[in-house]
Parts: sequence; structure tokens; C-alpha cells
Amino acid sequence: MSIAITSRRYATALLDVAEDTGILDTLTADLELIGATLRESTDLQNVLRSPLIKGDAKARALKSVFAGRISDKTVIFLELVCKKKRAGFLAQMIKEYNDLCDERDGLINVDVKTATRLDDSQSKELIDALATYTGKKVRASLALDESLLGGVTVKVGDTVLDGSVRHQLHLLKAALVD
Repeated sequence: MSIAITSRRYATALLDVAEDTGILDTLTADLELIGATLRESTDLQNVLRSPLIKGDAKARALKSVFAGRISDKTVIFLELVCKKKRAGFLAQMIKEYNDLCDERDGLINVDVKTATRLDDSQSKELIDALATYTGKKVRASLALDESLLGGVTVKVGDTVLDGSVRHQLHLLKAALVD
């Protein structure tokens, strides 16, 4: 089974349990801490991915790192993941969990690249237009890309909306060549 499918299943089960038991906020905060720690510590990532280290040793390592900092329910989840030999997927499980929470909350992540820096009112107007277009709340990541020459590109999931001058010039060139 692929990492994505496995991670999605664990994340779905975890979200369901969190909602049913009323610990959603606590669990989300715990997973944020664990995810940040994993991003910062390549040593911990290597321990979790290592096939030479047994699951109970991985569980003890995680318990010692997060002792007193996460809830007992989260510790139980970490022990289960280690016991089932899925500790190497923990970072992906956290990502999937966050994606599921975003879906549940009607939130979508959007990457926006502009040729020039947008002021606050322009950014707000663009984000509002994207919210209307998608029908969801928008979490935008704004970046500057001067190679666009002008305009904007927006990536919403797998869809790219390219309104850049560079793209328009490319289309014009292709039309003239044909």
C-alpha cells in the first residue's frame, strides 16, 4: 500500500476519533508540535524511518521527546503507529490530517505569484475574488516572480490559472507560428 493511502487512512481515523471524543483542538495542537519537531530534526526522522529500529524503541523515543508536552491520547496514537510499523509515515500522516481539517473547515490553499508586489488592498481583493471563484475560504501564499513580466499566476490544487504577460506572449507566439 502506498504512503499516501496509508497516511490518509490513519489521518481519517485520527480525525474521526478526535471529533467523536471532543479532543480536536488538543490533538491538532499536539500534531502541530510533532510536525514542527519532525521538520527541524533529521535525526528523529531517520530514527522513525529506520527499519533496524524496532517499533517499541521508536515509541519510547517519541515519548521521551514529547513527554509532558502532548496529551495521553496523542501518545497512544504514536504508540499505535510505531507498533504497526508506520512511524516513518508520521510526517505524511500529519500533513494528511491538516488537509482533512482544512477540507472540513472549507479552507483551500492557494499559491499566488505576481510580477510586482501587491499592496494590502490588492492582496485582499485578489483573495476575495479567489474565495468567490472557489466557493471556499482561501489561505493564500503570495510570492513575487518578476519573470512573469506582468500579471499573476494562481495555483489552486492541481489547477493553474495563468494570467501573466509571459504566458499571453507565449500564446501569441504560438498563434503567429501556426
